Amino acid sequence: MTENLKRRAHELDATLRVGKRGVEAVVDELDRQLDDTDLVKAKFLRSARGGSETAELAEELAAAAGADLYETRGNTAVFRR
Repeated sequence: MTENLKRRAHELDATLRVGKRGVEAVVDELDRQLDDTDLVKAKFLRSARGGSETAELAEELAAAAGADLYETRGNTAVFRR
């Protein structure tokens, strides 16, 4: 990871929330946001996680949206194209 990209990802506010409706409910929104910007941070709420790990859900969302999972940290994930 380049330091600049890593810093930008860290400073980014979460603009996408994954809740009880799950990953499928936000695929289109992630796609739209990635059309407008190169990095998108998503927060995975407790109701979305259930028994799943954030990393698993983030990988599922990335695959569904045709995005790359840049990193996960805690309950957040950063995506890019």
